[in-house]
Amino acid sequence: MSDILIPLTVLLPIIGGVLIPVLPFKKLKLMHIYTECVVIITSILVAYLLFNKMGVTYDLVRFSGDLSLSLRLDGLGSVFCAMVAFLWPFVTLYAFEYMKHEGKEHSFFMFFTMTYGVTLGIASSANLVTMYCFYEMLTLVTLPLVMHSGSREAVLASRKYLYYSLGGAAFAFIGLIFMISYGSTDFAYGGTLNLGLIGNRENILKLVYVMAFMGFGVKAALFPFSEWLPQAGVAPTPVTGLLHAVAVVKAGAFATMRLTYYCFGVDFLKGSWAQYVIIGFTVFTIVYGCSRAIKETHMKRRLAYSTVSNLSYILFSVALMSPLGLIGALCHMICHAFMKLLSFLCAGAVIVQSEKTFVHQLDGMGKKMPQVFALFTISGLALMGVPGLGGFLSKWHLVKAAIADGGVAGAIGVGALLISALLTANYMMTITVRAFFKEGNAEDKGSDPTWRMMIPLYLFAAFCVILGVYSAPIVSYFGQIAAGLL
Repeated sequence: MSDILIPLTVLLPIIGGVLIPVLPFKKLKLMHIYTECVVIITSILVAYLLFNKMGVTYDLVRFSGDLSLSLRLDGLGSVFCAMVAFLWPFVTLYAFEYMKHEGKEHSFFMFFTMTYGVTLGIASSANLVTMYCFYEMLTLVTLPLVMHSGSREAVLASRKYLYYSLGGAAFAFIGLIFMISYGSTDFAYGGTLNLGLIGNRENILKLVYVMAFMGFGVKAALFPFSEWLPQAGVAPTPVTGLLHAVAVVKAGAFATMRLTYYCFGVDFLKGSWAQYVIIGFTVFTIVYGCSRAIKETHMKRRLAYSTVSNLSYILFSVALMSPLGLIGALCHMICHAFMKLLSFLCAGAVIVQSEKTFVHQLDGMGKKMPQVFALFTISGLALMGVPGLGGFLSKWHLVKAAIADGGVAGAIGVGALLISALLTANYMMTITVRAFFKEGNAEDKGSDPTWRMMIPLYLFAAFCVILGVYSAPIVSYFGQIAAGLL
């Protein structure tokens, strides 16, 4: 009976979120307390499962044959689950303060909390069928968050997000059908293709892999399907933080890991034209994203294009199809979550406290909001890959994996990472220099926000440092996953 905790952990925030507009909260503060309690209890349950229920499978629904909706935490899923469970309570705390300025809090926190459960469903899926179902649900529960304000810009952004996501899901569905026909949908390290059934259809299967990778890559903002992400920045900052750093984009990256290492298998793909096609798209996206970030003057859209680039760091490392590549992908998935969430939440604090949204408006704001811009600078240095911060850890392992590849593709990838580092220094430090070293208008309003915003900012900044100076245990854990031991 204790195995019921596995689906309960996924269902609690979904059901808890649905009840938010139904329960008769007399004060907004009571709704905040209820929401935070649901989120924290869910995170505690995740922690319990990580220590006690790894490898246990729970069937939600069993269809004909070996098809089922099932949940199981393995090594790879535990990384995504742990990341989401740690970050969500603090982003929720930040959102209480931020959403006072946005309104419609009951509907916002309903979908915001439901998104937590759906993301955990993706992370703990035992097979491709289950992951695909939760993956589609993620689009549905985050769509109202993107269009929260109801403005024309928000509606257009939500449409693009929906069209891109549904198109990507269609390509991913093709991969699901072929896995059912030529293998098993259950996740197993090394892949589950039945090579005896493939015959002379090898190239067709590789084409299907490329299509499915690109389909899941839509949520990871892989070029040419990346334009939805900057436009989604119209959503409230707690949402864009989750879209751009934690839930949606990382769900896309996580799905490509599952597809490559746990479905099709690197033995079938490595060294083939399919691998080189994927590497080509990821390398181009790395440079494209940071190039667009330099040109962008809107603060949140600049950070969004930075996310486009950084997500393809992960996808490039996945496409190397090696144990070192998987380690590098996992390192950057975790480090990028803290770095980019910190930068987005700092940007949100600036928007709330000063109502400034463009980079050229930030002159002198570092004197009015010294804590926020100091923490933003830490996130910028981490994204650049400065030693002692989390970004250096992940980029070190990405470059290590690319060099170990020994091929032209790996060398091109290293070049793209170096170019990206230089451009990142430009578009992130420009904001810091303007804030601290340029004179602003004395009449501009602005001050550091309250503790509900500042606690998450300081915590995420601390983890940017911790991941940079004490990474041995987490890298060792990733090594066991990449070796197929967990």
